[in-house]
Amino acid sequence: MKRILLLITLLSFQYLDAQTLIHRDALIEEMVSEVSADNLEQYVRQLAAFQTRHTLSADAEDKGILASQKYVLSLFKSYEAEAGGRLSSEIDRFTIEADGRRIPSDSELGNIMATLKGTDPNDDRIFLVSAHIDSRPLDVMNTEIDAPGANDDGSGVAAVIELARIMSKRSFPATIIFVIVSGEEQGLKGAAYLAEKAKKEEWNLVAMLNNDMLGNSNSSQTNINDNTRVRIFSEGIPMAETEQMAAIRRYTNAENDSKSRQLARYMKELGERYVDQLEVKLIYRNDRYLRGGDHTPFAREGFTAIRVTEMNENYFYQHENVRIEDGQQYGDLPEFVDFEYIRKNTALNLASLASLASAPSEPQMVGIDVRRLSNTSTLRWDAPKTGKAKGYYVLMRETDASMWQKKFYTEEMELTIPYSKDNYFFAVQAVGEGGHESMAVFPQPITR
Repeated sequence: MKRILLLITLLSFQYLDAQTLIHRDALIEEMVSEVSADNLEQYVRQLAAFQTRHTLSADAEDKGILASQKYVLSLFKSYEAEAGGRLSSEIDRFTIEADGRRIPSDSELGNIMATLKGTDPNDDRIFLVSAHIDSRPLDVMNTEIDAPGANDDGSGVAAVIELARIMSKRSFPATIIFVIVSGEEQGLKGAAYLAEKAKKEEWNLVAMLNNDMLGNSNSSQTNINDNTRVRIFSEGIPMAETEQMAAIRRYTNAENDSKSRQLARYMKELGERYVDQLEVKLIYRNDRYLRGGDHTPFAREGFTAIRVTEMNENYFYQHENVRIEDGQQYGDLPEFVDFEYIRKNTALNLASLASLASAPSEPQMVGIDVRRLSNTSTLRWDAPKTGKAKGYYVLMRETDASMWQKKFYTEEMELTIPYSKDNYFFAVQAVGEGGHESMAVFPQPITR
């Protein structure tokens, strides 16, 4: 009997030891709880009601891209009163030259921008979350035919609207920009303009979160029905990599540790911490075959950018004319959108943005000492440029692991741990007074 009780006791301790403690910040948890599937459905249905939102569609009171832009701007404007003067919104108009492909003549486009100004005057960081408002039928040049675009990308636009509604009521040290771009289906035109503008004006753009198709949970061909998983695409080797960056990457074998990849890991950790019944799948590609997204122009300009998109796509409802053929309904209609799924994916964005914008900036000059042979690893770093760090996490994972596996907390600027630098990858995060964590920084080799 004593042996049985001892065995039960040991098994109980092992069971408790296997549990994972999840700490949720109360303010972020509150914001996540405010994301409304009903609101998201209302936005999507209204966007689809404009019949087409083709980038080059004609101006009409209740049809076309200009009418849809006015609708989104009116929503952004309605949130300004509760933001205490920190939220401002506008349509940033610009001209795109004819390209001989999908822009037949010089055309005026517009990006709808809602900027939530940060409260710390010494913090110039910007976090940008985007979606594209334009839609298309099967023929990308047909500006007249119905193209409701409920999921592509009405779902992403709805998510950004809901994020602005909720987050504009709160304050964050850093600035958050909610942007609805145009011209995505015509060649990522609105995003390219904005990325070039951010580069030219030297924005301290820390992260760009692109949301494109968040609402389909039933796939074509395979008939998978699943709203519990979502994909984040991120580049490995940076598009804007310099020769010096490439040399360090080859020396440290950091092909899987670009800044965009660190952002994707961050969002997986935060999303799964705050959003129940959602698994974030990290896709080690910049995007899917034969297609592209608005994060790509930002990556080309050297910014940290990722794409959030549904796990399973349905090609009956994507880039198709609205019709019934052989008993099959085609077209991107609201009735094929899973609004509870959009709610989860919106909450993923919210938890990530709120944590990033509340945290101190990343630690600086992060390095790992490689000057001697050792079975221990020593990392050193400097304090963040903005915000106050209460402490730091040294992150560790095995070289074949996708996610960080251990966190070592310290309030010093250096830590030596008894794990070989030859067998593990490391990174360092700053941790603010409220427990919010910066993105992880992969260390540079200290060689002298």
